[in-house]
Amino acid sequence: MSNGQGGPQSQWDPWKPQSQQPWNSAADDGSPDWAALAEASETRNKRRKLLFIAGGALATIAIGTAVAMAVVSANGGDPEAGPSNLPASASIPGSATATPSFAPTSAPPPLDPKDFISSAKKDTAPLSPGTLFPGTQLTMDGTVYKKGLTDDTKSCAAVAGGTLPKILTANGCTRLMRVTYTNGGISATVGVAVFDTAEQAAKAKSQTDDHSIVRSLFGKGVKPFCDGATCRSTRNSYGRYAYFTISGFISGKNVTDKDTKVFRTGNDLAQFTANQIHRRGQAQASAAAEQ
Repeated sequence: MSNGQGGPQSQWDPWKPQSQQPWNSAADDGSPDWAALAEASETRNKRRKLLFIAGGALATIAIGTAVAMAVVSANGGDPEAGPSNLPASASIPGSATATPSFAPTSAPPPLDPKDFISSAKKDTAPLSPGTLFPGTQLTMDGTVYKKGLTDDTKSCAAVAGGTLPKILTANGCTRLMRVTYTNGGISATVGVAVFDTAEQAAKAKSQTDDHSIVRSLFGKGVKPFCDGATCRSTRNSYGRYAYFTISGFISGKNVTDKDTKVFRTGNDLAQFTANQIHRRGQAQASAAAEQ
């Protein structure tokens, strides 16, 4: 049996490393087949180009898909939505600083001075003729009134006249303070009746008439006045206080409608008394606000 004759010959495949390269049967000189090698090299180059082209196409498709998905995601949600879907301005980078907000605050309302002089429970500041009518004189619109005698009693009816004693007693007057001022030949006495409540004082004032008078206070340098002569009187109330004035001539002359100075004296002292009662309320309201 001869070797290499009559059997199938193995074919050389350039892509199979274990295959044997055929040699030209006509050339037994051992040189390679250069034509075959060139053809195989050309075949490999063509395959590589095809692979590069296919890979580039796949990469382009993949990038296009990713961009399309990103666009769909960015445009998702309500197609009619406007700026209301944006985050708050404070969370947008580069946006203007949001205006800070604060809880609403309000200062407490000021205390009403009248509240403190309308009830004995709140009106607890020291009270006397000296606290209501301090000093030795007072001035009203340029007119100076010199201060004379003062008086303070719990027997309100004892220092009142006409219809006033009964009214003070019926409405619970607890105290009546008096002070006299003079200017020239005119003297006037102010009487301040004290009650527990503003309602009592207001009721007492409403029951008075032209015959409800406080008795004039004189003596110790103050000549008698309004002791049997016709005099001019006033009456009013503020808070838990009712206040009265009686003014006339120290000569004993009757007061008429023409005696404007007498009227002015009574009006000035009544106004001063109301001012002093209000200041009393102001002082107590201020002290309470600082606590």
